[in-house]
Amino acid sequence: MNISRREFVMGAAVAGAAGIGFPGAAAPADAAEPTSGRRRRTIYFNDARHYYLFVFEPPMALENAWVPIDEVAGTSVDTFVYGVARSDGLFYPSKVGMRFGADIRPFQQSAYWRLWENMQSLMDRGLDPLTVLIDRAHSKGIDFFASLRMSAYGGMDPKKNTANGGLGLAHKEVRDHQFSVLKELAYDYETEGIELDFAAAPNGMPVCLRSEDVEEYTPVLTEFVRRIAKMCRERPGGAAQIGARVYPTREMNVHYGYDVDTWLKDGLVDFVVPMLYGETLLNIDPPIEDLIATAHANDVSVYPMLEPYTKNTSTGARVREYNTPEHLRAAAANYWALGGDGLYTWFLRWPLGDAERRALTELGDPDLVKEANKRYFVRRRSERGAEMGYDAPLPIDIPEADPSKRYSIPFSIADDLVGAKERVRQVHLRINLRNLVSADRVTVLLNGESLVGETCLRESGWFINPYSGQWLEFHLERVRPRRGKNTLEISLDGRPAGFASGITIEEVEVFVEYGPFPSRLA
Repeated sequence: MNISRREFVMGAAVAGAAGIGFPGAAAPADAAEPTSGRRRRTIYFNDARHYYLFVFEPPMALENAWVPIDEVAGTSVDTFVYGVARSDGLFYPSKVGMRFGADIRPFQQSAYWRLWENMQSLMDRGLDPLTVLIDRAHSKGIDFFASLRMSAYGGMDPKKNTANGGLGLAHKEVRDHQFSVLKELAYDYETEGIELDFAAAPNGMPVCLRSEDVEEYTPVLTEFVRRIAKMCRERPGGAAQIGARVYPTREMNVHYGYDVDTWLKDGLVDFVVPMLYGETLLNIDPPIEDLIATAHANDVSVYPMLEPYTKNTSTGARVREYNTPEHLRAAAANYWALGGDGLYTWFLRWPLGDAERRALTELGDPDLVKEANKRYFVRRRSERGAEMGYDAPLPIDIPEADPSKRYSIPFSIADDLVGAKERVRQVHLRINLRNLVSADRVTVLLNGESLVGETCLRESGWFINPYSGQWLEFHLERVRPRRGKNTLEISLDGRPAGFASGITIEEVEVFVEYGPFPSRLA
């Protein structure tokens, strides 16, 4: 078995080589010695369903069967991760687990019928649907990892599932079942490795452990990961790599029974992917510094997740919007600056077009991202994220006019606007304030400096109901964000007579645009 066809050993750390580390950030390590464990990767994930087996009409042509690989081939994507399961079955002909759909035929949904028939049409021709993808990936020089949701075990007694009052992974037979599936994926298929998806719960599926079992079974779960790691290291023909999707913060992981610090310190995983399932909302300021520091201290790679949406209705936004290449560049630059070893993304607008493929090409090279146009934005809070301890700065209600009360919004940017000032064409700060009227008196400070001297343009807060508020757009010339952490402060100082309510800070964006010429006269 030819293992690790595209290994990228971390020499000088990529973030440092590109010169885009935050001052004081966790270990971009621009002077780091080469390491044997950390690897630079650009990863794309396909969940097998939404933009693959659900959509093509059976019988599946090989050209369609290759689409998940072909749509990212030729970009900087060097690693493909494939989600092989939902909570109710596997998307390949497993010998140890239940194939998706085996227990719900005849089907009541077109998507489910297509999935079954597409897989079956390949199998009827003697083709294993999973092998078809693996072989295609390798023919394009792309590594292939199989990702398994750790609380997904279709075919077992439903009463063992935590959603039905069961113990989940606290059941030994459930752990044994998952181990068998993972071993099959690592040993019986020519994968470069496996990914343990612990982050799909609770927003995508039931939790792995009930809250009352977490304290007792956290060590058991760690030993389970240790057992999987040993199996991967002992694979005949060469060790399989092992990754894990985990939550961004130590507190969140501990709450759900994941002793990620021990996994890292004991070398049980080769990489981790910090993420929160369900929101799919890009976060340019993820709270992952501690995770990166611990991982790097133990020679483990961290691949932050570039989520696909800028706005999502789950956060109270009016619409759901996909990221633009400018959004992705901004987040990618911040992730590199934090010390990320590579980038991981999924669910870009499908079918992937020129904009998506261009973004995937740029994301593999920090030099291409460094001085390219970016659109930073501050993340909005969601109810389920807040419940998990994953808060966000926006929205902020300012209940009444009071010049003594300032409301702070933190954000980070990776661009060095001072060092690159001859190439920075313009910098715009945009703030969406609901219920704002032009007669209001508002103070806006950036890192303690007033923006009163900057040009400010106004437009309607939303095109559907333009009366709902206003966008304030500042053309920043004298006062600009600094590389790293920034603080925006806003106060509502006064309202016109007869108007006593407050305003809401809905959105904050920073646009950075580059050009070949300085933006001034000689």
